[in-house]
Amino acid sequence: MLSYKQFLNNHFFDKRLAHVLGTGALVPFVLLSVGCWIVHPDWIGDIVRGQLSYGIAILAFVGGVHWGAALLTGDMSGEETKKVLLWGVAPAILAWIGVLIDVGLGFALSMACFILAYRFDRRMYPRYHMPEWVLTLRYRLTCVVVGAQLLTLIAVNVRA
Repeated sequence: MLSYKQFLNNHFFDKRLAHVLGTGALVPFVLLSVGCWIVHPDWIGDIVRGQLSYGIAILAFVGGVHWGAALLTGDMSGEETKKVLLWGVAPAILAWIGVLIDVGLGFALSMACFILAYRFDRRMYPRYHMPEWVLTLRYRLTCVVVGAQLLTLIAVNVRA
């Protein structure tokens, strides 16, 4: 059986950088969520758009991982590759729709996209021969993102 170590960039053996960057990517979600609770209610709409828009960018990144991994996974069937590539763009497109609709539905759609993206990652990362710690990191990041978006949605309903 092939080991991910044959394919993985040597710098990923030190997972600290990935954890630092992943945690750093959470900062806008958390700050925008906190902001909804402390700013003047007139500004909440801007914060909401900022958080939903940032979510689109992150979901595009998460989907892009599948494109890169599919390129490096030579034993995937044509059908499997097609599904992976289609899924790679789906979360960002769905989240973009969330910016255009009602705030509550937009956040529900965004949170669902993050959860579905994690579930898809959980199924596919082993197929890509990725180390388990990457999936553990993805789970933790997803929990914080969904939690921050949920707290923002609550703030919108309580304060706006």
